[in-house]
Amino acid sequence: MDNSPENVILFPKWRQALEEESLLALKNKKYEEALEKLDQLLGFGVHNHEINIGRLMCLMELNRYKEAQDFCEALLIHNDNHYDQYVHIYLTILFQTSQYELLMEQVEQEFAAKTVPKDMTDQFRQLYDMSKRMRDEIRTEKTPGYIDDLFQAVETENHVRQYTLVEQIRKLTANPTDRMASLLTDDRVHPVTKTAIFMWLQENGFSEKVLVHKLGAELSVAPDQVSPLTTHPVMQQTLLSINEQEQENPTLFQLMEQLLWHYLYVRYPLMPHENDVNSIAAALTVIGENYLDIHKTKQTDRNEQIIQYMDEIKMCDALYATIREG
Repeated sequence: MDNSPENVILFPKWRQALEEESLLALKNKKYEEALEKLDQLLGFGVHNHEINIGRLMCLMELNRYKEAQDFCEALLIHNDNHYDQYVHIYLTILFQTSQYELLMEQVEQEFAAKTVPKDMTDQFRQLYDMSKRMRDEIRTEKTPGYIDDLFQAVETENHVRQYTLVEQIRKLTANPTDRMASLLTDDRVHPVTKTAIFMWLQENGFSEKVLVHKLGAELSVAPDQVSPLTTHPVMQQTLLSINEQEQENPTLFQLMEQLLWHYLYVRYPLMPHENDVNSIAAALTVIGENYLDIHKTKQTDRNEQIIQYMDEIKMCDALYATIREG
């Protein structure tokens, strides 16, 4: 017999009993018991403001903040009459879990919408100011240590550690320095990590020219003058060139798209010439077909340039995997 909630009738008296018992358990700080009964009600499709607030309180008191955050985000999507109260709880969760950047973004979004009730304006602004102060303190405290660790990882040629530290520094939104930019010419730094460093400089509007040594080539350029990778003409034109595969063979297209991303990420900002887009697309097609054992493209269709790009794409895919997928 199927006794799942959707196949069991919740009689009014049973519902009332569950609601009363959950409130009593909550009042007596028996959060596990209260949560169990609230989840039963939700499982039966009983949704109301009191149940939602009760469940959020239980999860927070039990230090199950990830579940509380997920539940609160789901409630915010509905944008009902209790939206403002849910936002306030959501901001509290973010502050308690030290997600200061996300909290600040949410507050900015709420103020931009101009829907924050007057009685909550000061509370939102206070949470924002405290988060900004905490974020800045963490940035000031942690960034120098991360940078020292990064240069140590360069000395030991620990490539995975290099990349991890650069990403941690980026998350702190620390300001770039010439010392960091100098790593773009260091042969001990992995090409994938150099891409992450360059993107970090780019995100911070670094306007001074930097020298990038990568894959046997070099480039002198100001990071803020280079198109982001996702919108770079070579990326966009190559995607357009292979786009017909999306309808004909979605699996092949997905593989080719992934290979293209890996290839250009490793090379960035030293990008292939736009005139070579068709050869790159052809190389991606051959590699993708080989990986999927399709073999539609004839051997005679591969010229020297296509073969060269096939070798480059495979090499860059392997380099990407050692850092991003290892």
